[in-house]
Amino acid sequence: MLRNAFFQALREIRRNLMRSLLTAIGIVIGIASVIAMVNIGKGASKSITQSVEKLGSNTLYIMPGQQRGPGNRGAIEIPFKKKDLETLRSSLYALEAISPVENASMTIIYKDQNYRTNIRGVENDYLVAQNWNLQEGRAFDKSELRTGQNVCIVGQTVIKTLFAPSELILGKRIRLKNFSCEVIGILEAKGANTFGSDQDDILLVPFSLFQRRISGSDNIHLMIAAVKENIPLVEAKVQIERLLRERRRIDSANEDNFSVRSMTALIDTISEVTTILTIMLGAVAAISLVVGGIGIMNIMLVSVTERTREIGIRMAVGAMAKDILIQFLIESIVLSGLGGIVGVVLGVAISFGATLWLDIALVIDPAITMIALLFSMLIGIVFGIIPARKAANMNPIDALRYE
Repeated sequence: MLRNAFFQALREIRRNLMRSLLTAIGIVIGIASVIAMVNIGKGASKSITQSVEKLGSNTLYIMPGQQRGPGNRGAIEIPFKKKDLETLRSSLYALEAISPVENASMTIIYKDQNYRTNIRGVENDYLVAQNWNLQEGRAFDKSELRTGQNVCIVGQTVIKTLFAPSELILGKRIRLKNFSCEVIGILEAKGANTFGSDQDDILLVPFSLFQRRISGSDNIHLMIAAVKENIPLVEAKVQIERLLRERRRIDSANEDNFSVRSMTALIDTISEVTTILTIMLGAVAAISLVVGGIGIMNIMLVSVTERTREIGIRMAVGAMAKDILIQFLIESIVLSGLGGIVGVVLGVAISFGATLWLDIALVIDPAITMIALLFSMLIGIVFGIIPARKAANMNPIDALRYE
């Protein structure tokens, strides 16, 4: 019975092929949109998460003051000192590395070339915390860090801007402000970060040199710490907070006048936002499925009217009302199901194309693909039931008289 009804449905679809194709377009567009939106959203989320993790998923950022909102800090902001850094480094077993970080934007000069870049005062632990390797040369030695000698490590963007392609870079001197520094190392390329900033547009100098020749201050406004692999970030965060509260003599009744943040919190926030956006985009795309379902109901009603005499003949030779109901319901399901299959193929193709165009990770979620396909068939049932019931409830005598 069902097998015959299925082949009968295929014959009816083929008999009105153009009309059937136009009717199924709504389902195709709806299914393709849902699959593409969900896959692209998940791919973007995965790419952002991977990019953030490259910044250091085991990294903690220690800053003076409390972050009150976007761009706003609390009223109390007492910078850290070198002694705070040394105490954290020597007292906490959870930290693999910790480095002070200070930034300034300056114009650097080499021969007749000049370029404005980000100057960052750091110690060697900065490279460990940021998982950043040297392509050539070496890191700062102890005497250079202690005395603040005029040496620097350059990023790939600075090299491409200032130096000739075949030029030897190590040992050359770059002028910054009122002093020059010798290039002792070249950083590996990292590319753009999660927020689109070029990480290779950078020049690193010893932190003591930065304090003495650029900032003119012994204040520290940021410390970056890498936590040991077998220690949870939360545990390391608690240790840092406890030690800094003790050093800053903050009693239990007062809140911290510093903040310790991790990339994990940022990853969780990004994942939550992208999940919500993906659900919203998928829901908007799913509206076209309803429109496609209305199109199927409309065309099935037309089909019932066109085949009224056929329905009457079938009833006259013994077909039951449920047989007529099943026949038209299966036609509706087959029509929407075929549209769903084409929509799945199109949605996967769009997902693949979007990942190449947007340069994001390719994610094909089999669960959403199956759900979308089953939902397309459900659309066929929901919007096919009214035409099917109309056909099943016909009076055989009236149907035979229909012209």
